[in-house]
Amino acid sequence: MDSIRVSEALGPRSIRGEATMFYAYVIKSINAAYFYKGHCADLQKRLIQHNSGMTKSIKAYLPFELIYFESFNTLKEAIEREKYFKSSTGRKF
Repeated sequence: MDSIRVSEALGPRSIRGEATMFYAYVIKSINAAYFYKGHCADLQKRLIQHNSGMTKSIKAYLPFELIYFESFNTLKEAIEREKYFKSSTGRKF
């Protein structure tokens, strides 16, 4: 069994003391058949960043809409889920 640090189990804290959530998400280009999978701590801010062209690799596919997301207590979980979305099995999801 892996040991887990208390700070890792609870996740980071916001200024107000609430636990920060992490997200794995899928966005789809409105104008093309292109999907992008990622993870973040602020889903709304990240979607704004994507749609403002801040992510160079997907700039040609703007604009995007959020089509799916899952929330997690730890960054590690969100990254693992993002990796699943990018796998051959996850692409079918």
